[in-house]
Amino acid sequence: MTSIPHPQVTDEPALRRRSFLGTLGAAGAGFLILPSGSRAQGASPNGKLNIALIGTWGRGLAHTGFLQQENVVALCDVDENHLAEATQKFPTAKTYHDWRKCLDQKDINAVVICTADHTHAHISTWAMNRGMHVYCEKPLANSVEEARMVRETYLKHRGKVATQVGTQRHAEENFPRVRELIQDGIIGDIVSAAAWGDRQIPRPGYLPAAGDPPAHLHYDLWLGPSPFHPYNPGYFKGGPGANCLEWNMYWDFGSGQVGDMGSHTMDLVWNALDLTLPVSAEASGDPVNPEVTPVKLSATCEFAAKQGKQPIKVSWHQGGALPRSPKEHIDLSKIGHGALFRGEKGSLVCDFGTRLVMPAGPRADLTYFHPRPADQLAKPIGDFAGEWVRACKGDLKTSCNFEYAGNMIEMMLLGLVAYRAGKKIAYDGG
Repeated sequence: MTSIPHPQVTDEPALRRRSFLGTLGAAGAGFLILPSGSRAQGASPNGKLNIALIGTWGRGLAHTGFLQQENVVALCDVDENHLAEATQKFPTAKTYHDWRKCLDQKDINAVVICTADHTHAHISTWAMNRGMHVYCEKPLANSVEEARMVRETYLKHRGKVATQVGTQRHAEENFPRVRELIQDGIIGDIVSAAAWGDRQIPRPGYLPAAGDPPAHLHYDLWLGPSPFHPYNPGYFKGGPGANCLEWNMYWDFGSGQVGDMGSHTMDLVWNALDLTLPVSAEASGDPVNPEVTPVKLSATCEFAAKQGKQPIKVSWHQGGALPRSPKEHIDLSKIGHGALFRGEKGSLVCDFGTRLVMPAGPRADLTYFHPRPADQLAKPIGDFAGEWVRACKGDLKTSCNFEYAGNMIEMMLLGLVAYRAGKKIAYDGG
């Protein structure tokens, strides 16, 4: 097998962890807010975006197709082997190990972020403050404070940048269909909604020290804003797909299933209900472990009543926990990742591809429901990353921008706050 030469990296001298933390601040302790930039509006003269891909492995590999249709002018990865592989696809791109140095490159006008979860909010914020369009893999944030900071930064630049969180299942046809059914009142006013996932990935705690990191891995740059934990190869085992999320269950690196499949599945609920932020949160699950996120969890947030309607409760369940089924003969555990809406006239159960309406009550017969004509049905997005590219070059509008996704992940992370606090919390998100 022919070896791939390592590229010449342009971010030396490397900034070590101490200076990183001194500049950026630990996660949850705030951000360095930089002056707004104006160099990243629209596309380059040839009609293509000048994109920086930050994180070239894992989800970064999934974006090769659309990236090859644009100008990839910069590549950044803390693993020199992954960076070298990416340069085979994008040989003219400048290369970096440190994303902060990468974002200083003057010709970048858009960024695709595929790094570990605990750096998403930081990179997104820095990029928007430089006027760059941002596509960020889910979850958008790893703490409530991060979610609020990213959303507020986006709102400050909303008329200049296009943003999209990588919940690509949002592009599937069932998303607009479920929304239309709920919005058109097929089960009446909504009382509650729930989403769930069945993944169970237990971890006992942070891994023990296992020697020095390999020469090709800039481990302190991977740690970034998180507290120091000694190197262990177990954080990095697995292939380029979902199995590479070996660090996701640890509090300092991820939010477990809340940030992983929770971001995808709760999107079914969020897309249909047009919610913002809750007024309370409560949760229960496995005994709290200060090092790892829970496997089993149920978290419920309550939203204030609007326009004379009753308050709505939205819950997330994982690791074997499930909402109560609307009918005893319907086994929700057979749906690996799904959502349930309860209304005054019945229930709707769905997953990413199917939906089932169950009328209930004296006026719940479907003869009272008037579906939209076929020519009035919303079209599915189809090309999710393509929607972001078109927005960057046009009206800046996307389906999962940082306001929409920021509110959703803030709600999900509030559930984790209540879980760790061990009590119901009141919340004023204003």
